[in-house]
Amino acid sequence: MTSPTRTPAHPCAGCGASVAFAPGTTALRCPYCGLEQQIAAPTRQVRELSYEAFLAKPRIQTLAPNQFTCPGCAARTESDAISRTCQFCGTVLVADTANDSQIAPEAVLPFALDRDGARSALRTWVRSRWFAPNRLKKVTEAESMKSTYLPHWTFDTGTVSDYVGQRGEHYWITTSYTDSKGQRRTRRERRTRWYPAGGRVARDFDDVLVPATTQVDVEDLNELQPWPLKQAVPFHPHYVAGHHSLRYDTEPPVGLEQAKVIMRDVIEKDCRRDIGGDVQRVFSVDTHYSNVMFKLVLLPVWAGNYLFSGKTYQVLINGANGEVQGDRPYSAVKIALAVLAASVLIGAVVWLYLAART
Repeated sequence: MTSPTRTPAHPCAGCGASVAFAPGTTALRCPYCGLEQQIAAPTRQVRELSYEAFLAKPRIQTLAPNQFTCPGCAARTESDAISRTCQFCGTVLVADTANDSQIAPEAVLPFALDRDGARSALRTWVRSRWFAPNRLKKVTEAESMKSTYLPHWTFDTGTVSDYVGQRGEHYWITTSYTDSKGQRRTRRERRTRWYPAGGRVARDFDDVLVPATTQVDVEDLNELQPWPLKQAVPFHPHYVAGHHSLRYDTEPPVGLEQAKVIMRDVIEKDCRRDIGGDVQRVFSVDTHYSNVMFKLVLLPVWAGNYLFSGKTYQVLINGANGEVQGDRPYSAVKIALAVLAASVLIGAVVWLYLAART
């Protein structure tokens, strides 16, 4: 069980109100008087954890929620979040991750995009949607926009892979055929000779990224990549103060299997390059993973919803670079016109081709 935590309120040195991390800066900013307090530079580097050492530890079967005691109004609440604001008085709350039974975040990629920047990214995205109703361009702001740090796992490992496959080499032959007018003609046709192939390839992987939460669609999160992970800093509560932060609900073993799927595609490309030739077939790959290291990193996302024609659509905005991924409506009229135009174009090309042969 996690014990109740009396979280510091990050008081403003000017007016005493709770301050929050200001996106795009290295400071905590008071939302009332605007006073900024610089966050001290990190005194250590981002560290990786040994996956082998993790497996040797006892596993937690039941995870208790974080318990918060608000220093502002003394309200006690429970949440699966790492950071949030008090629902009664708005005081900034950050859990004491050192006493959490979960793996503590090792790194955080601070928000670079503030709320105005997120709105601007949304407006640009809306205007660039092809086949969307024209009225969608009038949507300039999400109905709700919450800055949220989402947990992700990164994995480092060395790999050695033994493969079995075939190498294909092209060659050309001349064949005869009878055309539609009954005349004998010749043409060049390509053939492929196949030779057995096998070998070994090696590759080191660094920061293979997979989501550690199931509360957001994985495909939507993957569309927000790439993330500037080299800009991540060692975790400190100041960076998440005033922003919502989720705990992970995907355990490291599940995350590692997802990372292996990503690595598998890269390894197969290595095998094909090693086989050489004009084309390749890969029948089997046996990969050995060594020195697996991992860490939990929090990534910044603006999550919002906008209303269009009585329906709510969700959008996610990469809080580091402004990349937008989300749902959008489609215009049946625009799609029908595009299909009609394509049909006319294809018909014109076919007519010109037939006209040239007569």
